[in-house]
This record gives sequence, structure tokens and C-alpha cells, in this order.
Amino acid sequence: MRTDALSNSLSDNNNSEKIRVIVVDDDPFVLQALRAYLNEAQEIEVLSTFGSATDAFGFLRNYRVDVLITDVRMPGMDGLQLLTKVKQGMPEVAVIVLTSFDDDEAMRTALDRKANGFLLKDSSAEEVIRAVIAAHNGGTTISPATTSRLVSQYLRPVPSSRPGVTEAEQAVLDLLCEGYSNAEIADQLFISEATVKSHVSHLMKKYGVSSRLKLVVATHQER
Repeated sequence: MRTDALSNSLSDNNNSEKIRVIVVDDDPFVLQALRAYLNEAQEIEVLSTFGSATDAFGFLRNYRVDVLITDVRMPGMDGLQLLTKVKQGMPEVAVIVLTSFDDDEAMRTALDRKANGFLLKDSSAEEVIRAVIAAHNGGTTISPATTSRLVSQYLRPVPSSRPGVTEAEQAVLDLLCEGYSNAEIADQLFISEATVKSHVSHLMKKYGVSSRLKLVVATHQER
């Protein structure tokens, strides 16, 4: 299944500054909901929706797309296979993966394959829009409900081996890897939230990453 919005959006015209998005899911109701969510944002243009990853990949080979949103579980080529093909052949395309709450294995695999976001299928319109904008800007978004599960089950904190990490930064990093927010870290360490943000910023620079999630993953990978 494919629903097109191509009459104006495939040419470089007044929409050229919009974030160009396609959505892939074999459930037509999910496609309809995501299109409706994304249409609420003036900075986003939904180019097309697809019911199969194969059709979506064919489209990607012929048209410029900024962000791809794909379901994981689909007949034929699944979302993880599509993610792999896109990252190998079209690394400029950001990919957001749709997951179910209990699909931890798929979420970890997608993370390993450099997905730019993880959204639950019941995410709000605001969460979907924020994730698309963040992915387009090089960030990684994960649904809040799954963050603590990912961190607690798979990304246990380990001592940093990165040169230059101070004792204070290590304390913040340990709590960050446990899934604590900036405010919670500040309470735990009896420092201000601004100080926590400063430490996190310095840590991201030292690890060469662009988001809190990537910082946690980079720490885990040094094990």
C-alpha cells in the first residue's frame, strides 16, 4: 500500500526547507495516525506512506528523503533489514524505528545498526514530531517509557576508560547510565541541575557523541 503526496513535494519549490519524511508500516491504521500526527507540524512534509519495506526502499532510491519512519515487524523485508540497507547505501537518511514496549531485542538491534530514534506505537503526536526533528538534526530519540528498561537491562554502567574524565564527571556518568534524569542526578549528588548539564556536555565532547543516549552507549561499548 502506498499513499502519495507527491504532486508538489518532490520538486524543489516552496517546500524545499521542510523535513521530507516517509513512513512504512503494514498496518494502515498506524500509517493514517502517523500521517495525521506529522501533518500537524509545518516544518514536516510527508512525501508518502508504504505498507512494505521493499516498496519504501525503491522510493528511497529515486527520491530525496530526510527521515524514514519504519515499523520493525513486517512481512518480507522487515524494518531492521530496511534500516541496514538504508544505513549502508544512504547514510544521509535518518531512520526512526517503531517498536512495541516488550520488543527489547529489536530495540537493541536497531541501536546497534545506528537507528536515529525509537518510538512506541502509542507515542503522542508531540513525541513523533520531536523525534523527527531531532533525527533530522543528527540526534537520537528514545521513547521515555523504554529508556529505563534499555539502560537497566542492557547498558549497565562501567568505569570510564576515557582519558580526562574527572571524578565529578564520572559520578554523573554512573547515574546517567542508571537512567537518572538531570534533576535526579542533581539530587543524588547534591549539586545544581546546571552543574549536571555542564558535566554531561563535557562528557559528550570527550566521548565525541551528540546525545545522552549515545554517551551511555559509548560508555557501555568500552567495557
